[in-house]
Amino acid sequence: MTREVLLVLHSGRATNRRTAAAVAHRLAASGVRLRVLGDEWAEVEDGTLPNGLEPRIVDGRPGCAEGAEVVLVLGGDGTLLRAAEMARPVGVPLLGVNLGRVGFLAEAEQESLDGALDAVVEGSYAVEERMTLDAVARVGCDTVLARTWALNEATVEKTSRERILEVVLEVDGRPVSAFGCDGVLCATPTGSTAYAFSAGGPLVWPQVEALLLVPSNAHALFARPMVISPDSEVAIEVDPAGPSAVLECDGRRTVELPPGARVELFRGATPVRMVRLDGQPFADRLVRKFDLPVRGWRGAPHTGP
Repeated sequence: MTREVLLVLHSGRATNRRTAAAVAHRLAASGVRLRVLGDEWAEVEDGTLPNGLEPRIVDGRPGCAEGAEVVLVLGGDGTLLRAAEMARPVGVPLLGVNLGRVGFLAEAEQESLDGALDAVVEGSYAVEERMTLDAVARVGCDTVLARTWALNEATVEKTSRERILEVVLEVDGRPVSAFGCDGVLCATPTGSTAYAFSAGGPLVWPQVEALLLVPSNAHALFARPMVISPDSEVAIEVDPAGPSAVLECDGRRTVELPPGARVELFRGATPVRMVRLDGQPFADRLVRKFDLPVRGWRGAPHTGP
């Protein structure tokens, strides 16, 4: 039985397309077939691949990664979030190779692509599960507007630039705070380095299970980021007398929220599985991705056995 890897590509750059062609040749030479999205692969100059392993075309719908060993993502964080939609329903792990700028979700950089491909061919990698969020948007008790999910964050944001969004926050069935704002984010630890970080939230190590609540430009004295239990249930209620709002999950899935809508958020039933290659500490990733100054560090004395 032929092994397969689903390739998801940011095809908007010529260098990315050339990289994808090289990946296809490398994997085919090792007996691994690519599964590809037709519109992306049409832009790649691949030629004839070794072993007759021409790519298999799929449509990119959720679950299209079923049967693949890995989803190999060539691009930035946006490309990986798109690939997560295809991989999450069927539990296939994601391996991100950053061809963009920060690419915080990626496990490898372009210069380490060869090593990442070796790991795929040899099956020498670990897989970790990342917590997700499930979201339910409703009006009243009986009308469900949508059910969706997020890997990074779910945000309730205003749609009118001129109006302030009035919200009430609820945690575990109890009101916590009410204020006017541009929006409220509920993020996972994975999402703590994304939009939540830009809004003033804390960085959370991926191994920590928690939910983050981060107000955006809130008009209130008590509107600080909160770290709460991963098993808590959060609700964000939109003022019925105020403007409409929008629920966005990972910037990809959008639900229009009328005045009076309620968004309920809780730990996702299905995690996203991510490939780990070298076990690099999260602190090292922070330093590398954010170019943090560490000059002068001498290290702690060794006190172990």
